[in-house]
Amino acid sequence: MAAQRFHNQLEPGGLLAQFAAQPPEGFSPLPDWPAPAFTAPFDLLTTADDALKARLVSLPGGRWLARRLRWRTDFVGTTVSEYAVLPRMAAPALAATLRARAGRTRLTIVKDLPQDSPLLPAEDNAHARQLCDALAGAGFILLEGQALAYVPMDFASIDEYLARLSRNRRSDLRRKLKSRTRLHITRIATGDDFADEERVDAYYALFEAVYDQSEIHFDKLTRGFFAGLLRSGGNGGIVFEYRDAASGALLGWNLCFEHGDKLLDKYIGLNYPAAREANLYFVSWMVNLEYALERGLSHYVAGWTDPEVKAQLGARFTLTRHAVFIRNPLLRALGRRLAGHFESDSQWSEQS
Repeated sequence: MAAQRFHNQLEPGGLLAQFAAQPPEGFSPLPDWPAPAFTAPFDLLTTADDALKARLVSLPGGRWLARRLRWRTDFVGTTVSEYAVLPRMAAPALAATLRARAGRTRLTIVKDLPQDSPLLPAEDNAHARQLCDALAGAGFILLEGQALAYVPMDFASIDEYLARLSRNRRSDLRRKLKSRTRLHITRIATGDDFADEERVDAYYALFEAVYDQSEIHFDKLTRGFFAGLLRSGGNGGIVFEYRDAASGALLGWNLCFEHGDKLLDKYIGLNYPAAREANLYFVSWMVNLEYALERGLSHYVAGWTDPEVKAQLGARFTLTRHAVFIRNPLLRALGRRLAGHFESDSQWSEQS
């Protein structure tokens, strides 16, 4: 798996292999599938809009029903890749294969299919369009997905990048970046520097702090996953470590991958509240842009979360779709009626 190049693959193969070897808590690899995929419990209301959730809870027995909407689900794709990484199979044949496998569990989701992504080759985008059409024809329901943030590295300097922001945003960002003078920032390539168990423990504790304060708890990555990833050299992994310059205290870290002429921002750990006080989110954004600029990369890929903040920082967005198959035909018909009530980030794509 580590050496194979799948459709829609932006990440190094080692990251996908680590996901398969050390899946998140409660996940298990999908058996007999030639690309990364998994089975896990899934709350059907995870991405439902607030109106649908409120309507359900208001019904007689609605709270009981909401608790029952947690199904064992087959997912085609991963939670560590930006897109569904798929075997290099013609779209009609792949759709037929997926339909034949659907129904092993009550729900099957092909997650994060790209929509004309500027980050992928034309071949992958064409394959994704054909696959969505074929899956829809095979009974899958297509849902709008999240917006992936990215910054084209089409500027010659950070000053030129800042000049593109509005005057107010530029002023606010410069104010936040003043905290950088109080930080000691180190670049550390993944590999032997992470052999120490206490260092991995410290990093994982800060990852858990970020996970615990997030709104959606779906894929909790394990310490073993991070230990393996941090200790793997040769996969383009680079850690930006942030410490208090005066005390040496670890305030945060950001694990990125330089791969395929892009910088992929993957994981972050933060020491609250000190990280917020140091404006580490904004400092790390600029540090990553500086690295991508220095390395002559084509894009900084900033991930799925916080689209509003990333839009203010000048990010652009590209959307995904999910293809969903519900085993029960009556529920499948209901799912089609409710498809529009599941959240989408399309407004960010329209503003990009």
